[in-house]
Amino acid sequence: MLLLAGLLAGCAAREGDVAPALTPAPAAPVWPAPPDVARYALAGVLIGEQDFVAPEKRERSGARTAFEWIVGLVVGPRRYKELRRPVAGLVRADGSVLVVDAGHKGVAVFDMVARRFEIWDEAGPGYGFVSPVAIAEDGGGGYLVTDSELRRVVRLDALGKPAGDFGGGVLTRPTGIARDPLTGTIYVADTGAHDVKAFDAAGVLIGTIAGPGRGAGRLNTPTHMVFHQDRLYVTDTLNFRVQAFDRDGTPVFDFGELGLSVGNMSRPKGVAIGGDGRIYVVESYYDHLLIFDSAGKFLLPIGGTGREVGQFFLPAGVWTDDRRRVYVADMFNGRIIVLSELTGLEAGQ
Repeated sequence: MLLLAGLLAGCAAREGDVAPALTPAPAAPVWPAPPDVARYALAGVLIGEQDFVAPEKRERSGARTAFEWIVGLVVGPRRYKELRRPVAGLVRADGSVLVVDAGHKGVAVFDMVARRFEIWDEAGPGYGFVSPVAIAEDGGGGYLVTDSELRRVVRLDALGKPAGDFGGGVLTRPTGIARDPLTGTIYVADTGAHDVKAFDAAGVLIGTIAGPGRGAGRLNTPTHMVFHQDRLYVTDTLNFRVQAFDRDGTPVFDFGELGLSVGNMSRPKGVAIGGDGRIYVVESYYDHLLIFDSAGKFLLPIGGTGREVGQFFLPAGVWTDDRRRVYVADMFNGRIIVLSELTGLEAGQ
């Protein structure tokens, strides 16, 4: 048994020997399709633990080896942990990808440095997440995770361990979250209250943005958010639009409308900002990633309903990194689709 334990440890050490490159291959799918100029290329697909296993080790064929047979008797067949229902995420400076997974009731971590996949599921002493929705960095090396059922924002340290919470008794149904890196203000979309609540770095409520309604500066079931260059972008889901606010909560502009054409918004969810200020919006109902310029002019759709690469099934969140990559939480396909921006938006590029 000691020998077997050593063999198992050696196997585990050898399996974590790769990390997803997230770089388009020469023959990677592109959007739009030829003969149009390619503006996006598939950079990769993240699904879970198998992403850190060399391809030749993922697929088994023929008779099992004696070692595999023994391991199967003792610990059962190998089962890889995978994403279940990814809904939002972010990318750390080291390239690691953190994904809020409603199915796992926690945060799935694609650690590109340690080359491993793990789940952070503790929300506090003796209890876990119930319905996590979104995540943001806290500015001090830790993370902030909203949980709509716990009705609070959970703090996690750099290793994913619970470090307190805030918003209890104040938040009705917290969903999206964003942080202003200049002031440290934390914005939380309170879907149940149809507003956005602002907290200071200590978690003390300091203000409220908007409120129920349909006019400019009002919200109806806000969900996802992102803060970028002095503006807070809020997906105003049941007003079928995205609204941008300044730091004072004053509405700056909005775009989007209900309709049946690709580019309209029936159930907008995730929102993110990419290169040249382009705006990404997940249209969950019609399974598209919609791309707009910085003024909200519609540019390009990617997607459609399905399970093939380039298709989505009830996508939820979207986020970007500083390497011009776009990450889409393809929720009911249980994966993250990663795209690379190939062109700019200015000067006809």
